[in-house]
Order: sequence, then structure tokens, then C-alpha cells
Amino acid sequence: MQDMNNIYPDDKAGMYHLLKEQLKALLENERQLIPNLSNASALLNLALKEINWVGFYLINRGELLLGPFQGKPACIHIPIGKGVCGTAVKQDTTQVVADVHSFPGHIACDSASRSEIVVPIRSGGKIVGVLDIDSPITDRFDSEDKKGLEEFVQILEQGCDWEQSILG
Repeated sequence: MQDMNNIYPDDKAGMYHLLKEQLKALLENERQLIPNLSNASALLNLALKEINWVGFYLINRGELLLGPFQGKPACIHIPIGKGVCGTAVKQDTTQVVADVHSFPGHIACDSASRSEIVVPIRSGGKIVGVLDIDSPITDRFDSEDKKGLEEFVQILEQGCDWEQSILG
């Protein structure tokens, strides 16, 4: 079997283009949230270099609750406004953090993580969750990652039935 990591171009624009096309194919005729987020996290884990965690947190009862992910066990509950994920929700904006140890109130689920990007996910005009990616490398994420991951999330926003979340 071919090593899946070899199919992704080294240039970020090409890699994100391929990732978005693969995500669209995975979502075709499937709108179930949990399976789609599971496949999306696996896809990102295969494609992105120098990361140590990728996954989703979903809004549940006024906080972020751990959803599908790839990586080491993670924090289960994150309050809105706390850490990078909670800040992304509170500020309703993508957070790109070069050094998480310099981020006020950072929640360290994995001490190996050095940088992080968190992209809010919206449905029906409100935030329903976030895509969270950690890296053991300082300053791993740049404007190309931000653009590519925001476009990846837009495909998920349109391709999933967010109101059918089993998380309530």
C-alpha cells in the first residue's frame, strides 16, 4: 500500500487544495457530524507535517467539549474564553499562536505543544465548535495555514448537519 503522506505536495497551497478536494469527496452523500469530523481529523493528520494533535471541540452546554481527534488524550472540557480554543470562540476569530507558552491562560493538554492554530466553526450564524491543531514546533502556523484551514472548515460547515450533533 502506498504511503499516504507521499501524495501531498510540499507547497502549502497545493497541499491545502488537495486536502479540500479530498474532504469534499469524503463528505459527498454523508452529512453525519461525528463520522465526518473523524475523517476530517484523520485527513489533516495525514497531510500536515510537524503536528502532534489535530481535532475538534464542539459547543455543549456553554463550554467546549472534546470531539473527534488524532493524537494523545486531550482535555475534555474547555471553558469559553479560556485557553486558545476558548479565546477563539469568545473573540469569534481564528487564533494563530506562535508560542503557546506566551499565551495568557494557555491550557496545556500536552506539554510538547509549542504552537497552535484554532479555527472557529459556524452554523446558523453561531459558533458550534472549533478545529484545533497543535505543533511541537514554535511558530509552525502561518497565514497560508490560516487561509487553507479556514477554507477547510467552510467545507465542513456546509457539508455537515450540525443540528444533529449527538452532543446535544
